[in-house]
Amino acid sequence: MAAEATLSVPASADTGAATRRLKHVAGKVGIYAALVIWAFVSLFPVYWTITTSMKVAKDVQLGHLIPWVDFQPNWLGWRSLGLSPDTIGQVSTVRDEFLDRFLNSIYTAFGASFLAVLIGALAAYGLSRFQYKFLWMRNQDLSFFFLSQLILPPVVLALPFLVLYRELALLDSIIGLVLLYTLTVLPIVIWIMKDQFDTIPIELDEAAQVDGLGPWGSFFRIILPMALPGMVAAFILSLILCWNEYFFAALLTGSEAKTLPVMVASQTGSQGINWWSMAALSTAAIAPLVVVGVLLERYIIRGLTAGSVKG
Repeated sequence: MAAEATLSVPASADTGAATRRLKHVAGKVGIYAALVIWAFVSLFPVYWTITTSMKVAKDVQLGHLIPWVDFQPNWLGWRSLGLSPDTIGQVSTVRDEFLDRFLNSIYTAFGASFLAVLIGALAAYGLSRFQYKFLWMRNQDLSFFFLSQLILPPVVLALPFLVLYRELALLDSIIGLVLLYTLTVLPIVIWIMKDQFDTIPIELDEAAQVDGLGPWGSFFRIILPMALPGMVAAFILSLILCWNEYFFAALLTGSEAKTLPVMVASQTGSQGINWWSMAALSTAAIAPLVVVGVLLERYIIRGLTAGSVKG
C-alpha cells in the first residue's frame, strides 16, 4: 500500500503540471484572439474607407467589401478629386482646392502642435520642479485646472471665440486657428509632459546646477533630451487632434483657411452624399498621419509608457 501511494504522487504532479500548461496556453490563445478582434475592429474603418474610394455608387449601396470578389475597383472617387492616374496630369480646380486645404491643415496642425509642445513643456517642467502658490491653489490644483479645461464642450466656446476673433480680425486666418488649436491641446501636452518630467530624478537638475548650469541650462541641455520620447508622444497626439478638428475650422473659417475636415464634410450633392469622393478625401487626409505614426512609433510607445512604472 505504501508503494502504491508513493507511485501515485508523480502521476498527480504530472497531471497538475499538464493542467497548468494547458491553462497557460489557453490564456495566451485568449489574449491573442482578443488582440486579433481588437485589431480588426480598429482597422476595419480604415479598410472600408480605402475600398469605398474605389467603388461606384452601386457597390457602395450594396455594401460590397472585398475588391475583385464583390466588386471591381474603380477610380471614380479619386477621379472626382483630380487625383486618379488618368487625371493627375490635367488641370483640376478640385485638386487645387484639395491641395490648398491640405496645406492649411499642415500649417495649422503642425504649427499648433509645435507651439503646444513648446509652451506645455515649459509649464510642465515648472509644475514638476518648483512649488507654486496662487491664491488658494498649489501645484496639484494648477495641474487639475489645466486638465479641467478639457471638460468644456467646444460648442460652449463657439460664440465667445466668434466674437473675439471678429474683433481681432482673426476670422478665416491660419494664425487664428493655430492659436485656438494650441489652447485646445495644451492641457493634454502639460499632462503628458509633467508625467514625463516626474520620472526624471531631480538630482540631475541639482548636479547640473552644481556644475554651473542655471535652471534654463539644466532644462535645455540635460532634462529636455531625456524627455524627448514624451515630447514626441505629446506632439503626435496634438497633431492628430488638430488635424482632425472640424467644429472650429468650420465655424471660424470662410474661403481662405478651411482645412481638410471641412472639405471632407462638404462632399454632398443633389443626389446625396458622394461616399466615393468623401472616402478618397479621407484616405488622402489620414495618409500623412499614418506615415508620421509609423516613423515615430517607438517614441510614441516610450513616451506614453514612461510614467507607468515608478519607484
